[in-house]
Amino acid sequence: MKKGNTSEKEALMKRAYVVATILVLLAVVVVGRLVWIQRVAVYKGKTWKERAEASTMRMDTTQAMRGNIYASDGSLLATSIPYYYVVFDAKYPDSLFLAHHLDALADSLVSAFGRHTKSGYKSMIEKTRKGGRSTLRLHPRAISYRTRERIKRWPFFRRGDDTLKAANGKILYRKTIAGKFTTEYRRYRPFSPMADRTVGTVNSENGRGRVGLEASFDRQLAGTNGASWVQVLPRGVRLPVSDEFNLHPEPGHDIHTTLDINFQDVAESSLKKALEKYQANFGCVIVMEVATGKIKALSNLTRKGAGQFVDDQNYALAMGADPGSTFKLATMMAVLEETGIDPEKVWVDTGKGRLVYRGLAINDAHRGGFGKLTASQVLEKSSNIGTHLLMQRYFYSKPDKYLAYLEKFRLKNRTGVHMQGEAAPFLRDRDSKLWGKTSLTPMSYGYDMRMAPIQILALYNAVANQGYWVRPMIVEQIRSSSEIVNTYEPYVTPSPICSERTIRLVQGMLEGVVQRGTAPELKASPYRVAGKTGTAQKIVDGKYMARRGLRVSFVGYFPADRPKYSCLVMVDNSIAGGSDLYAGEVAAPVFKQVADRIYAYDLSLHEPAQLAPAGVPAPVKWAGRADEVEVMAKVLNLNTPPEDESDSDGTPADSNRWMQGSTASEGKTKWVARSVEKAQVPDLRGMSLRDALFIMENRGFRVGFKGSGKVVSQSLAPGASIAGAKRIMLGLE
Repeated sequence: MKKGNTSEKEALMKRAYVVATILVLLAVVVVGRLVWIQRVAVYKGKTWKERAEASTMRMDTTQAMRGNIYASDGSLLATSIPYYYVVFDAKYPDSLFLAHHLDALADSLVSAFGRHTKSGYKSMIEKTRKGGRSTLRLHPRAISYRTRERIKRWPFFRRGDDTLKAANGKILYRKTIAGKFTTEYRRYRPFSPMADRTVGTVNSENGRGRVGLEASFDRQLAGTNGASWVQVLPRGVRLPVSDEFNLHPEPGHDIHTTLDINFQDVAESSLKKALEKYQANFGCVIVMEVATGKIKALSNLTRKGAGQFVDDQNYALAMGADPGSTFKLATMMAVLEETGIDPEKVWVDTGKGRLVYRGLAINDAHRGGFGKLTASQVLEKSSNIGTHLLMQRYFYSKPDKYLAYLEKFRLKNRTGVHMQGEAAPFLRDRDSKLWGKTSLTPMSYGYDMRMAPIQILALYNAVANQGYWVRPMIVEQIRSSSEIVNTYEPYVTPSPICSERTIRLVQGMLEGVVQRGTAPELKASPYRVAGKTGTAQKIVDGKYMARRGLRVSFVGYFPADRPKYSCLVMVDNSIAGGSDLYAGEVAAPVFKQVADRIYAYDLSLHEPAQLAPAGVPAPVKWAGRADEVEVMAKVLNLNTPPEDESDSDGTPADSNRWMQGSTASEGKTKWVARSVEKAQVPDLRGMSLRDALFIMENRGFRVGFKGSGKVVSQSLAPGASIAGAKRIMLGLE
């Protein structure tokens, strides 16, 4: 029984092996047949695989044009310019068509690019056609739009009827478009390197913003990419097909910033001079409108070598560091808020400039010390010891109150400026493991903390704005062409950060810093300045090291009596003059240069000019054509030149005269006419050089002169004929 079962099992196994072998052989035959059909079998001159690839339709992405970035006056800060690569599919054209047009294409390439000879270009195309590759880039560099439009008229690129027929009417070939353009948008900054880091850069690989405004507003600037149907040709060449179902790209929105090109220029040039003069590592300048928080200039420069500066780091927003003595303003405000003291009547004894408190050494910069100071003088003289003594007297028993005031002054959070990269401030609190018995002392004068320059400026701007804190802003509007998409309004706190009394007192102290304190360089300004110097040691290997360089700053506002602009200047590692070179010598002069230029530029900062009352004669001599002088005289309420009578030289009163006016003893303007008839040499005596040049050069004369001022002599006598004369010499004094 067992033997029979074994025989049947073996028979079944043999049959199974036979069936499996047959199935495997059939599968191999089917797969082989498929491979043969796809890669070997030919239909109308092409394999089935090639025909499938030739008819493949795919959806391609069309890059949207990135939006522009503008300054407040409409100046273009960044834009996208399209460039094009010229691509040619050497295997796509019909052989006969290629033969008929290759010479013309090669001639066009030589004329446009000239990188190779005519035979060289033809050889490139023929080698590509015969080789493994199909596509050929005809020029290694991208071309402009104007060049692209010219190339579109070349053979293989132009559209339209281009069919060749034989004598019997048989079509030998039809037009073939084997050339195409691939578009690449490049970001262009017309004012570069000015404000490079602020405007930002774009990643060349994906077209996205990397830093600055380009990154902060990337979503608005990027736009929406389009989608289009393309025919994928052999070797991956893509040609556009019908436009009927394509989605066109939508360009990005435009960003309109608060930056002022003129302010930005003076900020960068002034900062650059200081970095070069003091061999400093880097620095920043921020200029902001007091009432609105609009940032008018934001300059960050890093010194890379002698005379070499780049704007590659956003120190103004991203650099958290000890602010130094500029933070003393916050401590003084907290003292005044908490105690209500009269800062002119409260005294502290700073001694000889050195104090040790609970093992902590406190030093003043002034050698020999300041002795006894009022609370106001503590801020004006920037006394570390005086600041510590005020802190010890009023807050050492209640540190939480001091920390609460810093919170109220909005110093413990970011400002929220609409730009990426703002560092979070770091101020120790009672829960910190770093808190100690003397923590309030270094905090009182700006150490053991991390603050970004923009955050310090916001505090001083609030003082200038009568206590109302304003959020810094750098973008005003987002637009799509002329349509406004979004508007950013200034944010001002509904209530002041401290009392009106405190604001009034610290405003006076900040003016005292300039008038009697650490920034005397600013006293000579034609307007009043209020601000504070700051000199901070840098941490090296975990320790504050003054001899390894200092970080100096000046922050303030102007004009002090009616503030319109606040400004911060920070310079790092100013060591050329040694460790005794402080903010008053480095940062304050930069502030003055920036403020002086802004004051000269912004006419709203000046008092209205007092015009002379009616009937007052011209204070100086002036001249011009008779008809123009008459108009000006009427505008200025002066007695007008005579019209209907002959003047002292007998010249008729008409527009062909050059009139001169001067103040007469009787209080009226005396008018003298000068003949400017073309037939004779005019009397130029008494005229300005500009007027004399205008008259004589318009007659074709070459005018030479010696001296300066008014014309007192001339080489050709008045009234002489000008026939044949080519040159006249004038004497001036």
